[in-house]
Amino acid sequence: MTKNQDLDGAVTDLGAEIEHTLEVARDRGELGVQVTAYLHGELVVDAWTGTADKAGQVPVDGSTLFPAFSVTKGITATALHLQAERGLVDYAAPVVEYWPEYGRNGKDRTTVRDVLSHRSGAPQMPADVTTERMADWDWMVTALAAETPLFPPGEVNCYHSINWGWLVGEIVRRTDSADRSFGQFVQDELCAPLGIEDLFIGLPEKEDGRVAELVDDTAFGRTSGEGRTAIQQRTMPPAAAPTAQIFSKPEVWRAQIPGAGGIMNARSVARLYAMIACGGRLGDVRMLSEDRLRSLLEPRPDADKPDLVSGVPRMLGLGGYYVGGQSPPANALYAGSTTILGHPGAGSSNAWADLDSGLAIAITHNRMFDEPPSRDDHPFIPIVEVLQRFARKHG
Repeated sequence: MTKNQDLDGAVTDLGAEIEHTLEVARDRGELGVQVTAYLHGELVVDAWTGTADKAGQVPVDGSTLFPAFSVTKGITATALHLQAERGLVDYAAPVVEYWPEYGRNGKDRTTVRDVLSHRSGAPQMPADVTTERMADWDWMVTALAAETPLFPPGEVNCYHSINWGWLVGEIVRRTDSADRSFGQFVQDELCAPLGIEDLFIGLPEKEDGRVAELVDDTAFGRTSGEGRTAIQQRTMPPAAAPTAQIFSKPEVWRAQIPGAGGIMNARSVARLYAMIACGGRLGDVRMLSEDRLRSLLEPRPDADKPDLVSGVPRMLGLGGYYVGGQSPPANALYAGSTTILGHPGAGSSNAWADLDSGLAIAITHNRMFDEPPSRDDHPFIPIVEVLQRFARKHG
């Protein structure tokens, strides 16, 4: 038996194991789930289960699209790193070098690195934001440029729940010589070269019928902001909260919201992370250098201490991705590796790459749970453990 035949047999066995773990996920409360994984650039899992609607009438398949909330941030970060790779962005430079209007009200010394690592000091959404205004890119970037920091730029870890996407996305847009919208930049510069077909920041209307119905679970369904601290109210005001109610609106699907509004399936975002897991190259396409990606593994200062917005540690790196580590709550799926770049989303969709093992995983779903359950009860932990064992054996 050749090595390739041996691996083919192992992938078949892996598929059976994944089918079992998807059944476990359903037993633990999931509605519809997709999981896709690559190892060293080779697709090893592309599986799904359940239904795309609460009524149980529409089965999930591999092409079903899911709103993935802050999983979008990992895509947006990758777009900025692509511009840095091209010499168009310097992480240490002030944001005003690319976006002069941003320097108002004490933000003139805020660096690109400050923004990437959620240390700009201005995590808040504009006080007069509405859902309609959130869907208007020009209104948002103008309003954010006029904000006054709540904390000294570059000194405080304060997770930018929603506004981070426009802060990073506008830098990408300002450094794009083709003057494209951010969503178009992602399509042209990330998706097309990597053969990704179903990853959207700004969903075309013709794709609406493929989007799964979101189901809020427990407190995250509260659009009133009940249960959130004062600063969380400012970073996630009711009109822009990452809930099923807000992010199921067609006008929000259509909008370019690069911190929370991406709509995708697991196979698409997993392919992006396969490039990262392979050190910045997938097939014949070299997008980022491995040295750059390795540098992004460095945690931001005080990453293991509670974030002022979240109230819990967020093991974020200098490049805007979560990095491997044991800080709760979002890193539960990343346990066991310190060479991970990824990003979870509200409701617990997730996508990441392990630079050492070469494993890339994406999990998308439509049930949104507020606080991730314990490791023993987590619906996705069995999936991840199976994939990690496979990577250790066949890496």
